[in-house]
Amino acid sequence: MDQVSAAPEPKSEHTTDLTMADFRAATADQWRHSVLRGEVSCVELTTTALTAAATMSGLGAFLNLDPEFALARAEQQDATLKTLRRTTTLQQLASTAPLVGLPTAFKDLVPVAGLPLTFGTQAAPAMVPAKDSPLARTVHRSGAISVGKTQVPEFGLPCYSENQLGDPARNPLDIARTSGGSTGGGATAVAAGILPFVPGNDGGGSVRIPAAACGLVGLRPGRGRIPDDDASPSVRNLVTSGPIASTAEDAALLFDVMAGQRAGSRGSAQRVVRDALDSGTEPLLVGVTTESPFSPDLDIVLSEEAVVAVEKGISLLTAQGHHIQGSVEFTGAERFWSPDYHQNFQTLWTARLGQLGFAEHQIEQMEPLTQYFVELARSRPAEQTQVAITSLQEFSDHALEIFGPWDVLLTPMLAAAPPKIGWFAGLGPEQNYIEQCRFTPYSSVVNVLGLPAVNVPVHTDTEGLSWSVQLIGKPGTEEQLLALAATLLRD
Repeated sequence: MDQVSAAPEPKSEHTTDLTMADFRAATADQWRHSVLRGEVSCVELTTTALTAAATMSGLGAFLNLDPEFALARAEQQDATLKTLRRTTTLQQLASTAPLVGLPTAFKDLVPVAGLPLTFGTQAAPAMVPAKDSPLARTVHRSGAISVGKTQVPEFGLPCYSENQLGDPARNPLDIARTSGGSTGGGATAVAAGILPFVPGNDGGGSVRIPAAACGLVGLRPGRGRIPDDDASPSVRNLVTSGPIASTAEDAALLFDVMAGQRAGSRGSAQRVVRDALDSGTEPLLVGVTTESPFSPDLDIVLSEEAVVAVEKGISLLTAQGHHIQGSVEFTGAERFWSPDYHQNFQTLWTARLGQLGFAEHQIEQMEPLTQYFVELARSRPAEQTQVAITSLQEFSDHALEIFGPWDVLLTPMLAAAPPKIGWFAGLGPEQNYIEQCRFTPYSSVVNVLGLPAVNVPVHTDTEGLSWSVQLIGKPGTEEQLLALAATLLRD
């Protein structure tokens, strides 16, 4: 297989203005060191983000912006830094405030003090939390400055970020297309250069899907890896928090903060990534599968570009000395993934909605897809729900068995190009859900298994759209996955 050629630049008619002086001009690590050295102020970076957000409001990245609070926090940080520089070394400052001055934003499913929390729905009034969620508190304590809340789908359920509260989140690579979900607004902001990175959370692909749609790196850590997340081993615990960034290095910087690791310390993601870029990585056994866990219930068809991305991912890994152990294909006689996965996952995905006690007038205000999910959950016998969850729990409890002899598994990420805005919502609810599964046929199984996985963009097509592979690792290998991503993107 030939070495991967340079990817073409996105066509200008599909993109935002790539000549803007924004956060694509440097890495997050470079921006923060500029702040620490006093070459740029926190106020200047925050102003850049707020100005870009306002200028590109048509992208639908944000549901709410809070310039007053963000600038006040930036001014406070500048004053503190001015004092600390007299008595503190640059290394000490970088260690105690690893994200100092860097603007970011949380999706509107995460409580942030003083900012409206809508969950992307009209079915319940917005609330304004008095305090940060644990994850927001951790990120803020590291020096990051929230500028607002990003667009999400209703309750974070679909894989496209459209709701009745604000403009849909558009893909900067082609603004007619969705940027994915549920961290769609955040991915839009990073891909457009409005923000250097964002923390997301991923319950069925909500970090990896928008990262893939927008040509970014998105890491879903394994269950229990992020201290602020629920550490329960239950298969009901699908959600973990992870970073979205333009580069693996920037994703590592944010991941270390989210994981409670000292910036740049031995074993930290930053250090592992840096070492991999300097010296390479140890050869790994990589298994490849294009079988989706939704098969054979759903007919999963990979587009030609998705196949090209897999081939390029294999080529890059082989060129770096990793060993590909052949492709694992579905033969119909023996499944690679759990039997009955499609129906069991739908049951698990919707079960909680039937327990939330929505009033009828609230249900009437929901999106048709959400109404469909609520009705499914309410009409499903409790015994059927329990059987599905028990089956998936057993599958999760034996997660390591899917690796066989391999260290890492490679799959496609998205089966097709991100659809046009409104395409999913224009379908009937049942078909909408099915098409979402066909679009994202490899993401949710990672959440069920509780494993870490990273999205790596490896191919750009002639239309300027990005195509990715997904690398799935064993528990505790988030740093290794980011290092692999970094070396693939470098080459």
